[in-house]
Amino acid sequence: MKIDILTLFPEMFDALNHSILKRAQEKDLLDIKVHNIRDFSLDANKRCDDYSYGGGAGMIMTPQPLFDAIKSVKTQKSYVVFLSPKGNILTQNKVEELAKCEKDLVLVCGHYEGIDERIISLCVDEEISVGDYVLTGGEIPAMVIVDAVARYVPKVLGNENATEMESFSQNLLEYPQYTRPFEFEKERVPQVLLDGNHKEVDKWRLEKMVKITKKRRPDLFKKWKKEQENNKKDEER
Repeated sequence: MKIDILTLFPEMFDALNHSILKRAQEKDLLDIKVHNIRDFSLDANKRCDDYSYGGGAGMIMTPQPLFDAIKSVKTQKSYVVFLSPKGNILTQNKVEELAKCEKDLVLVCGHYEGIDERIISLCVDEEISVGDYVLTGGEIPAMVIVDAVARYVPKVLGNENATEMESFSQNLLEYPQYTRPFEFEKERVPQVLLDGNHKEVDKWRLEKMVKITKKRRPDLFKKWKKEQENNKKDEER
């Protein structure tokens, strides 16, 4: 998968050169390139912002550098995403959709008070938000998308089944995990995990997922419950 990131602060993306993402790039499973928007500015001082028409606090990113930066990486296979608080909320379904879309991702990181709206209308395929809060720029959201999407690229995780039972994969939060030692601070690993009965382990894990989701994310629990009811109806037909 090819991912181009357009930003005013390329140094922030050093985090992408570590751990799983580093290994994925070394194995050519991911091709991540970070581009400095300032390099495309025609201003003598490489300026990329200006005052907002109509007044208001803060500065707006000007269209020319962004337009040329996007144009330099965009192809017919590209899907251009602008990271924006106004965008569609990033969910696990959206992550999987982006990972399987068979297009090259172009992630545009805004900054200051935003970008000129004409860039959105001319160049952007979708606006995405990582949550109902405002950050100083799109760099951290872009890293979130890269990390989340990369996990669904074949062979990146090594274990092809690693994403099947994670949080949100079935509208349920993940079950509790344990490792050695068997007892720590008088807390013991549940016996069911030690007995070697995989059927009982799966049953225990599902029960925990349902219980945790019902308590912490009732909205997801309702979706899961509705899916179960629909599946039951389908089986009875």
